[in-house]
Amino acid sequence: MQYDIIIIGGGIVGLATALKIKETRPQLKIALLEKENGLAKHQTGNNSGVIHSGIYYKPGSLKALNCISGYSELLKFCNKENIPYELCGKIIVATQQDELPRLESLYQRGLQNGLTEIRKINSNEVKEFETYTSGIGGLWVPYTGIIDYKEVSEKYAEIFVNRYQGEIFLEQKVIDINTSNNSCEVITRDKTFKTRLVINTAGLYSDKIALLTRKIDVRIIPFRGEYFELKKEKQYLVKNLIYPVPDPAFPFLGVHFTRRLKGGIEAGPNAVFAFKKEGYTKSDISLRESFDSLSWPGFQKVMFKYWQTGLGEYYRSFNKSAFTKSLQRLIPQLQKEDLIIGGAGVRAQACTRDGALIDDFLIFEDPHIINVLNAPSPAATASLAIGKAISDMALNRF
Repeated sequence: MQYDIIIIGGGIVGLATALKIKETRPQLKIALLEKENGLAKHQTGNNSGVIHSGIYYKPGSLKALNCISGYSELLKFCNKENIPYELCGKIIVATQQDELPRLESLYQRGLQNGLTEIRKINSNEVKEFETYTSGIGGLWVPYTGIIDYKEVSEKYAEIFVNRYQGEIFLEQKVIDINTSNNSCEVITRDKTFKTRLVINTAGLYSDKIALLTRKIDVRIIPFRGEYFELKKEKQYLVKNLIYPVPDPAFPFLGVHFTRRLKGGIEAGPNAVFAFKKEGYTKSDISLRESFDSLSWPGFQKVMFKYWQTGLGEYYRSFNKSAFTKSLQRLIPQLQKEDLIIGGAGVRAQACTRDGALIDDFLIFEDPHIINVLNAPSPAATASLAIGKAISDMALNRF
């Protein structure tokens, strides 16, 4: 089967890319390959469903630029296609004095990113927003919202197929890619697709796809985020979204409270190394994938640097009382009995050979392949902007 472009990976970034290419050049023949029997099965379908404002990201970074532009595009798309969402806002709460300078830095960063409606709040105002939250200060971020990104992804796919005659092939795990001067062959277990260009948006397996055609000094390390949920009778403790002040040295936001669009309150996540790329439970283990991650020199450096933080995350993973204690920093009234086991997601974290955890988007371009090797949060919020950027890279070749 001959195509102009093959996209590998049916998460929200791959689908947004497919849609943006077709919107610009509908005559191109595009196919998207997904190894699962459905779309948005992994990072997209297991995230917390937050519409991010862009307050955390370094001004001028790809994260910041794509989040801010993608945020507006996402809301416009949802309004047009009747996809429900809610801009409920969130508070970022400082609970210790040493967090106040970091809170001020976040405030200044938000202003630089164009978030003119954020505002500082004192301890009394914290309680006006979230009655049961304890803090010495905070930020009110009215731009933040909640949404179901799986529903968004399904709409991208529907438009791509029905309006633009794009093709989606499920249960097509890519096992090899052969390149020549003029084209590529993308080989799955039962089909061969010929194409002029491959776009790799395979998420947790994006490094494995990239390694089929080139050497890379980056590996994708899987980190599992585990959630609890508040019992129904305790959901009054949280109105909307409550976040701590993040540690700038670690690429995770810390445990927080999130109201879900379709009901319920999530508490979490932690961030533990997953012994399998798609390891959603503690018992999900792949010896080969674990060895690949643990033997990567860069991740060994990360483990040495953050061993205390890592042990703390694992301790909370196996100790509900410890997990509860971390949540009590934000809501002291919360008790262990108020929490029930929730879901989990796995984040694809790019790690360089020298031990850097890549915080921004990372894209490698080759003559016949575009590899998207790091598309962390806020990739879902920014999906249409990221898709447009990748689309522009692709269409420059046609």
